[in-house]
Amino acid sequence: MHYCKSEVTYKNRTLQYHFFKCIDAIPVADWNQVNAAKQLFLTLPYLKTLEDTLSETIEFRYLIFYENNTPVAIAVTQLLHLNTAQTKLSEFPCKVSDALYHQFFKNTDIKVLVCGNLFSCGEHGFMFSNDLSPQIAFKCLSEALQKIRRAEENKPSFILIKEFWPSSFKHSDQFKEDDFREIQIDVNMVVPIAPSWTTFEDYLGAMKTKFRSRAKKVFKKSAAVHVKDFTALDIAQYTDEINTCYVSVLDKAAFQIGKLNATTFHHLKVNLKDFFIFKGYFLDDKLVGFTTAFIIEDAIEANHIGLDYEYNSSNAIYQRMLYDYVQLSIDYKVKTLILGRTAETIKSSIGAVPIAMKLYVRYGNVISNTILKPLISTITPSEYEIRNPFKKIS
Repeated sequence: MHYCKSEVTYKNRTLQYHFFKCIDAIPVADWNQVNAAKQLFLTLPYLKTLEDTLSETIEFRYLIFYENNTPVAIAVTQLLHLNTAQTKLSEFPCKVSDALYHQFFKNTDIKVLVCGNLFSCGEHGFMFSNDLSPQIAFKCLSEALQKIRRAEENKPSFILIKEFWPSSFKHSDQFKEDDFREIQIDVNMVVPIAPSWTTFEDYLGAMKTKFRSRAKKVFKKSAAVHVKDFTALDIAQYTDEINTCYVSVLDKAAFQIGKLNATTFHHLKVNLKDFFIFKGYFLDDKLVGFTTAFIIEDAIEANHIGLDYEYNSSNAIYQRMLYDYVQLSIDYKVKTLILGRTAETIKSSIGAVPIAMKLYVRYGNVISNTILKPLISTITPSEYEIRNPFKKIS
């Protein structure tokens, strides 16, 4: 039932942890006691959806930490097998320098233990109760991940812990004491939703004339596009079209870790219901794109999109999608819209601002980990240009 059962000690606090190979083995009450706030990406229905639909390419693992038999922390990890001769590593999940690539990756099969969510950018891999300080929690997680790596029959080459917001840097830097190397990754583009925006017109009214005119041109150009909220049955009905649109976007990506598909989206809609939003974009009766979003506490996270690029330029579909995400955020009265990495300039033109993020990586071998340190310093986030679409507030 347990992949491993062990303990870690730090500052006279001893935590036991259980490491599960499959989600059905997890004691539900213990997991939910830690995730009492029901953080969406750590809920069992969400995690089970990923495991059920992606386990052919990704091995999922789960940890529960206990103190005196009381659950005090949970973590989600994935084991990835990568053949670097077939995989571009330039976005894993930041720009990797040529020196690092040739030193560690070139023409090799590597196994990586990832703590975090491969399909979402943010702190979705670890949660701990108020009974633990961040210092103790992160130290115990670090120790547990290293023990788990050593226990694997085919030991992972890397441990990767992803990825942290600036408000957590003070505590997450605890990992560096255990020889994890900090990597500054590409920024996350986030739109702060002003409380005064009760309608989309309020949002447009806050814009400079140039950007407001640009938005209106996008809606005019995309006037023939019909947007439909999909049910689970709709997703099932358009499975082939969804997969085609999704693959067309993935094919343009420099790096892919596991592929979601229409089956995953269907299960997400069934299991998460209104917390998962799927919109289809049609020209006449043809599906030419889709967007997905998750409702997470006081934010909306824009997630995966699909697009038929044959129609994108003539109908401004991608830009329309971005404005529709803003509309959705206003409708749900959330504080922030999280748009993720990439396309920084176009996202900034609708009001997104760059938020620096970082992750931590540790090579399994002591010698290689020492070599890794100077090479990590050559990794830098991608360059980008930022626009400010809003009027100055006096």
